[in-house]
Amino acid sequence: MRLIFKQYTHLTRKFSCQASNMSIKSIKARQIFDSRGNPTVEVDLVTDFGGLFRAAVPSGASTGIYEALELRDGEKNNYHGKGVLKAVENINGAIAPELIKQKFDVTQQKEIDQFMLKLDGTENKSKFGANAILGVSLAVCKAGAAKKGVPLYKHIADLAGNSNIILPVPAFNVINGGSHAGNKLAMQEFMILPTGATSFTEAMKIGSEVYHHLKKVILKKFGLDATAVGDEGGFAPNILDNKEGLVLIQEAIANAGYAGKVDIGMDVAASEFFKDNKYDLDFKNPNSDKSQWISGDQLTDIYQGFIKEFPIVSIEDPFDQDHWEAWSKITAATSIQIVGDDLTVTNPKRIQTAVEKKACNCLLLKVNQIGSVTESIEAHLLAKKNGWGTMVSHRSGETEDTFIADLVVGLSTGQIKTGAPCRSERLAKYNQILRIEEELGAAAKYAGKSFRFPG
Repeated sequence: MRLIFKQYTHLTRKFSCQASNMSIKSIKARQIFDSRGNPTVEVDLVTDFGGLFRAAVPSGASTGIYEALELRDGEKNNYHGKGVLKAVENINGAIAPELIKQKFDVTQQKEIDQFMLKLDGTENKSKFGANAILGVSLAVCKAGAAKKGVPLYKHIADLAGNSNIILPVPAFNVINGGSHAGNKLAMQEFMILPTGATSFTEAMKIGSEVYHHLKKVILKKFGLDATAVGDEGGFAPNILDNKEGLVLIQEAIANAGYAGKVDIGMDVAASEFFKDNKYDLDFKNPNSDKSQWISGDQLTDIYQGFIKEFPIVSIEDPFDQDHWEAWSKITAATSIQIVGDDLTVTNPKRIQTAVEKKACNCLLLKVNQIGSVTESIEAHLLAKKNGWGTMVSHRSGETEDTFIADLVVGLSTGQIKTGAPCRSERLAKYNQILRIEEELGAAAKYAGKSFRFPG
């Protein structure tokens, strides 16, 4: 592996020597399919030296209302309105010709992204679509790394001004609920974090073994049907009680022999079940009993009970994206990580508001929420400047593109969630981090217990 990498580095350095200004020769977009079988955007970028760099754009299911616009065709007779041919045409017919004219060097990530944002000219990228702009931005970043003759994570580290490379703790989503699964479970993700591992390789071993022990626990209690998996590879047993999900995970951790080495995280995605200023934990039932809907304070009490009983270190989106008061209360009342996703949508303006209101203490970083590499880096740096952590994240509709694996290492945020150790579009990211760890060799550092504030 190291020999192959050295050969690759030699070749790319040779390219960069021969092409002092490696500009863009062509950009071609197409419609492909994500892990849910829905259309998404893929971009091929060719430099004037002949290298081809490909990027694919992910898509979310539980999307925050403040996210940058994901442009869909809206033609109900085609892919249920989810086609992306308009976004593809915006790349091929508008972005590509204008960008190529500028003769930017592919290492000029910030200038290229800013040029596309100016060309779009809207607040939320609604002219071209964030999925169009992001596809090009990701491909440019890959080309920039090749031009410099360095791995993608190193190029991203340079763009972010990061000199301390640290490998992340993986947050494996092992039980799926919410909009990611067809069960009754309201809360969307129950995750395991192998913070007690000594390396990323060991973290993967722990994650895989606990996952398979969890399958056995679920099979024994609920039968074979309950071992089917959701969008992100986690199991989706048909349980209604959220605490039961935590009990199942704790049993699996103990059975695997990793008690004390594995912590638990949750993504509640509470905006999905916020109705009439209350929270409906039976929201998938169209006839749910309104008298059972609970207040933000009652939901906080549930979380506090979970924190006392289980090794929970992180809760994401515990309340609705506009329920600021509840967010601020729980952040002040606990020492664990409170992660903003729908609340902050990787948007500097929303992050700044959350900082001022002390509404959370960790950013969930999703590149397609904001729509460019440069803005993603800036969002992380803003969070870091204000003492927050950052968790890099996939989307429930993923592709085989592994960009976020290099992103989390390049930014050294210390934590990534990209699904269960199951389904190839999820494992592709974890496998890429394994390759990076191998390439780093003795220099590899694992975030471990310091995942919130690595380095």
